[in-house]
Amino acid sequence: MDMNSFSPMMPTSPLSMINQIKFEDGPDLKDLFITVDAPESHVTTIETFITYRIVTKTSRGEFDSSEFEVRRRYQDFLWLKGKLEEAHPTLIIPPLPEKFIVKGMVERFNDDFIETRRKALHKFLNRIADHPTLTFNEDFKVFLTAQAEELSSYKKQGPGLLSRMGQTVRAVASSMRGVKNRPEEFMEMNNFIETFSQKINLIDKISQRIYKEERDYFDEMKEYGPIHILWSASEEELVDTLKGMAGCIEQCCKATEKRMAGLSEALLPVVHEYVLYSEMLVGVMKRRDQIQTELDSKVEALTYKKADIDLCLATWESFLTSQTDLPSEEDSEEKL
Repeated sequence: MDMNSFSPMMPTSPLSMINQIKFEDGPDLKDLFITVDAPESHVTTIETFITYRIVTKTSRGEFDSSEFEVRRRYQDFLWLKGKLEEAHPTLIIPPLPEKFIVKGMVERFNDDFIETRRKALHKFLNRIADHPTLTFNEDFKVFLTAQAEELSSYKKQGPGLLSRMGQTVRAVASSMRGVKNRPEEFMEMNNFIETFSQKINLIDKISQRIYKEERDYFDEMKEYGPIHILWSASEEELVDTLKGMAGCIEQCCKATEKRMAGLSEALLPVVHEYVLYSEMLVGVMKRRDQIQTELDSKVEALTYKKADIDLCLATWESFLTSQTDLPSEEDSEEKL
């Protein structure tokens, strides 16, 4: 199919057209560039946390400047994700890396972990920036541009505690009622997502176990090389043989380390990201069911109200009819 022209076979909704235009022209239409870097540790009397510098460059007219620089912590990213889910309950929001709980001081933060999280947060923001709908979300704009104090004040402008409790109560009530008439396509979609989630979680666990066993094998094998070298010093007749074995063990260590690097860079993150996306899909389907449940409830209430109105109208018409059938005063006097 020629991708340079719109085909009647292709979807013609505005969002699909935007996606196609972006696909055709590529970076020329990209007007929002985001970088997450420079992690910085913060230690307070209450907690220890890491902030990341976020540099945004844009040519969009709705921004007050062409470049912004702010610092954000992980909780701020969680807030943004929650606001996006609230504003776009049926869209697939890119996943965030899981929260890492540290029970010690800042030195307990591993450099590799911080770098892995930085890459994941960078990917999270750029996926939102490239999304045809999420990229224009007002909360996303505030997240990229507001300084820490401004963002804190902006967060307080959200729904109050009672409002949030009401939303939670409605969500629990909806989940208890369940969906009465879920369309067939969503039934199939939900079954597929549940099956996919189970299988990808299993693959993730197996991959993690394979990597751990490789790591244990590598750590144990590293000790054998020096042992054979020391052994050769006390066995004159076996010096060459033992040194040769030490050399073979060293080559095996290098090959195993290379294989482990491939697993940790090319396989494990990708598989685990599928796990996170499957969780997001499950969440989207639950929110979709909640919306349908609320709709069904309102339609049912509307049906009852309509029935009550029809009953009132019928009663009123019957009353008017009975009043019309009553004899007038003149007829009564003539009869007298």
